[in-house]
Amino acid sequence: MKVLVTGASGLLGREVAALLVRRGHAVATFQRRPSRVDGAEDRCGSLTDDAAVRDAVRDMAAVVHLAAKVSFTGRAADFDEVNVQGTRRLLDAAREAGVRDLVYVSSPSVANTGAAIAGQGAEPADPGHAHGNYARTKARAELLALAADAQDFRTTAVRPHVVWGPGDTQLVERVLERAARGRLPLLDAGAALIDTTFIDNAAAAIVAALDRMGHVHGKALVVTNGEPRPVGELLAGICAAGRVPAPSWSVPGRLARIAGSVVERAWLRFGRQEEPPMTAFLAEQLSTAHWFDQRETRRLLDWTPEVSLDEGLARLAGYYQPGSTAGTRRT
Repeated sequence: MKVLVTGASGLLGREVAALLVRRGHAVATFQRRPSRVDGAEDRCGSLTDDAAVRDAVRDMAAVVHLAAKVSFTGRAADFDEVNVQGTRRLLDAAREAGVRDLVYVSSPSVANTGAAIAGQGAEPADPGHAHGNYARTKARAELLALAADAQDFRTTAVRPHVVWGPGDTQLVERVLERAARGRLPLLDAGAALIDTTFIDNAAAAIVAALDRMGHVHGKALVVTNGEPRPVGELLAGICAAGRVPAPSWSVPGRLARIAGSVVERAWLRFGRQEEPPMTAFLAEQLSTAHWFDQRETRRLLDWTPEVSLDEGLARLAGYYQPGSTAGTRRT
């Protein structure tokens, strides 16, 4: 099958494209810079360019859409242009090109209103109550994708939760960098119970959604490892893998959320481009429980995670050992 993967220059998109290649599909990738996925054809361009999007979906049977603006801060209009309008543009072009199936890779944040999540499933995306520009625009885009579902153009939304693994610059590298400088606090003593998704498992679940489109089209599914742990324990495991001291000082979660809101406003006011040290959304994620019931996801996808949390941490440790390739092993 000819499959287009958008956003394949990122960790998850690259692994999805590589897994599809290994499964024998003809894979093309679409993003602003080359993906360098062995065996895949790069069709570089932007979701903001109508012609480039139309060219990218040409002759494709399926699309896995991961490309998005991902940040804790930034102008609302920038998120809207890529995450909402870009998705709308891709949906229209894919439908016109005769694409049969589209997997929209979303985020559990689209349905997170700030309250603790303990064992829930995939609640409906709620852009009116989602926190932050990223979550709000991803929610709107997910609703667009699911509304486009039809018998001749099947769509589904997969929401991997907190994806991490070797080579991860979004979570792992930031944790290690801040912990090494002593600037990574625990919020509320790191007691919040959270679930995460090892990179191999997230990619396999997305590919399973494509394989099982007849069972999952029109639906949204949250994907995790199904192994909730206290956030302090998870951060300590990542730090141990990267050989830096684990965070040992704690800040009240409520205080961190207030401070994060102040920092966000300052970043916007002064137009700073780097990620801020704290935001209200990040503080919320580090101080409230968020773990999900995976029974429906696994039944519909006919899938279970192959890499446990402990095995993932072991692979991460191998990745950070000089000269080791253990952390880059793929199953």
